[in-house]
Amino acid sequence: MMRQYELVERVQKYKPDVNEALLNKAYVYAMQKHGQQKRASGDPYISHPLEVAAILTEMHLDEATIAVALLHDTIEDTTATRAEIDDLFGEDIGALVEGLTKIKKLDLVSRKAKQAENLRKLLLAISDDVRVLLVKLADRLHNMRTLDHMAADKRARISEETMELYAPLAGRMGMHDMREELENLSFRHMNPEAFDAVSAKLEELSTRNEGLIKKIEDELRELLHAKGLPASTVKGRQKKPYSVFKKMQSKSLSFEQLSDVWGFRIIVADIPACYRALGIVHTRWRVVPGRFKDYISTPKQNDYQSIHTTIVGPSRQRIELQIRTQLMHEIAEYGIAAHTLYKDGTPTPGDVKLSPTSNAYSWLRRTIEALAEGDSPEEFLEHTKLELFQDQVFCFTPKGQLIALPRGATPIDFAYAVHTNIGDTCVGAKINGRIMPLVTRLANGDEVEIVRSGIQVPPPAWEEIVVTGKARSAIRRATRAAIRKQYSGLGYRILERTFERAGKHFTREGMKPILHRLGQKEKEVEDAIAAVGRGELSSLDVLRAMFPDHQDERVTVKPAPDDGWFNMPSAAGIAFKLPGQSRDVATPIDAGGPEDLPIRGISGNASVAFTESGAVPGDRIVGIMEKDKGITIYPIQSPSLKLFEDESERWIDVRWDLDQANKTRFMARAKIIALNEPGTLAEIAQSIADGDINIRTIAMGPIAADFSEIMLDLEVWDLRQLNHMLAQLKELPVVSTVKRVFL
Repeated sequence: MMRQYELVERVQKYKPDVNEALLNKAYVYAMQKHGQQKRASGDPYISHPLEVAAILTEMHLDEATIAVALLHDTIEDTTATRAEIDDLFGEDIGALVEGLTKIKKLDLVSRKAKQAENLRKLLLAISDDVRVLLVKLADRLHNMRTLDHMAADKRARISEETMELYAPLAGRMGMHDMREELENLSFRHMNPEAFDAVSAKLEELSTRNEGLIKKIEDELRELLHAKGLPASTVKGRQKKPYSVFKKMQSKSLSFEQLSDVWGFRIIVADIPACYRALGIVHTRWRVVPGRFKDYISTPKQNDYQSIHTTIVGPSRQRIELQIRTQLMHEIAEYGIAAHTLYKDGTPTPGDVKLSPTSNAYSWLRRTIEALAEGDSPEEFLEHTKLELFQDQVFCFTPKGQLIALPRGATPIDFAYAVHTNIGDTCVGAKINGRIMPLVTRLANGDEVEIVRSGIQVPPPAWEEIVVTGKARSAIRRATRAAIRKQYSGLGYRILERTFERAGKHFTREGMKPILHRLGQKEKEVEDAIAAVGRGELSSLDVLRAMFPDHQDERVTVKPAPDDGWFNMPSAAGIAFKLPGQSRDVATPIDAGGPEDLPIRGISGNASVAFTESGAVPGDRIVGIMEKDKGITIYPIQSPSLKLFEDESERWIDVRWDLDQANKTRFMARAKIIALNEPGTLAEIAQSIADGDINIRTIAMGPIAADFSEIMLDLEVWDLRQLNHMLAQLKELPVVSTVKRVFL
């Protein structure tokens, strides 16, 4: 375990005027609070905050951050309080320590929900002071280094969380070395067999090529010095196990097929020297096509800058080269820890206030914006993971604004990246001046122009097309809002008619005082009205809550002036009768399109609605209010309606709008008993085809030695066509009986 004086000496090496009193006080306080606590390894608990502090000294961080590292577990794991730390160390350090404290009292069942809420808290704390992230990552790194002492299930869970969140978070913030170590430690615990196999192969390769890395380093260095770049340095290394394994998995290669296991960095004095070095190397050795990337002119979102190229270099080995300046190298190694600004604007390793112009800061700001969108914990966690794992393409608006997107992104992702409102109103896109489908995958350098419409609502299907968390979250919100509006409109009309039959007048304002009586205390009036539309809340319950003295007179029905029907704005052209009215007057309904109303058929989702419900234009049908389903449509002969016989308030009479209904086919089922002999099925199918009817599915089986039962799902235009076909089938000599089956 590192000693207290050793920690102070580490800081003094890069900050001679270190505040020793602060570090000593933090050490003593942490030692007293953790007392006799032990780690799983049996070591004193204080060894952990000391090692976390030591990791941060390698980044040359200020003594306040080192003090926070010493104190970071005190509020969470000891009797220490925020007020006590504020009093002893100041509010700034107190805020940092609290930002690192997990939320213990979370009334959440899902582990993912708890994980998401703690991530929310951490990111909000990071947005105030990025040092919270640096301490958190150092804390996770030391925990991963000492994970062997944990139980197997806990090792697997912590490693998975590290691989999914903390390693990519370090990468997103530009901390390459930390990300790489976190990945390898996680890989070792998540897949020990693969880790051991890849490590053994790398060790064997290193032994076989002993001295090769130094030979290539020397040859590259001598070449650059001879060509006028005497200040350049070259450093080579073998890639880490996880990096090798990931490449094997992504490209479906065996270890022997890998040709670029070594990487070399050329560090030069300035940016012009980077391009001179590139020209020298490319002139001397053959370039591998398609392996050149210039991140100096177009930096990554974590501010990473470097030139990448792959050459067939000395000894005919394929090697990867990174060419950068010393400042670029520090940013690549330490990420945001290298983005330091003194209050007077002079860069120094002693202050880690993140510059607002930093790309890493921009990413963090966008992620924080997602917190304010009100997504569920699980959706926020998914959004953050999607953002963390981006591999980028760079596109431009017509005005030249650069938009960084993940690979595989579409114009829809681009639109939402520019602004949520642009994404919501997007109807088309021009890519490099040509109109292209919205599912087109964008490439580096594409110029994208979004075509918009004020009446557009993003379709739910877009969620399956987009790849960015921001676009996915926005589409979900728009879909939820549209569905809420649909249910709210239907619920309002149901409430109006229910109150009208009772001789009362319904108003939205009248619902406000009774929301608590309806179990809707935490919701708004529109949410409660939408619950009526979904069938979750009875309109009669609302009536009773608003008028407790009202006597329920269901037998007496007052006909509405328009004979009880009302029309809803819908592509389906649907008309309804309200609950409590006569069931046997229903004359059927259109199914031209359920896009604008929460209506479904008995066996399908909204997108297929009546085409799978067994009802066809001309049938008598009825609607049933069902919880979370809105109105479900049943043929009046459906045996399923017996389930709702005692719940008359849920029945809604519906009818077809025949002008719309004739524009699509509907599913109907028929059962045929026919002779079991060759040619029977062909004869039946031919008769059905002659009637312009499509067979969707067919099932058949023997019911006797000479007869088979055939069950057909047919697609017909209306009841008249269906009945004509059934009559034609009865005339066939191979058919014994035929009848329609109701679902």
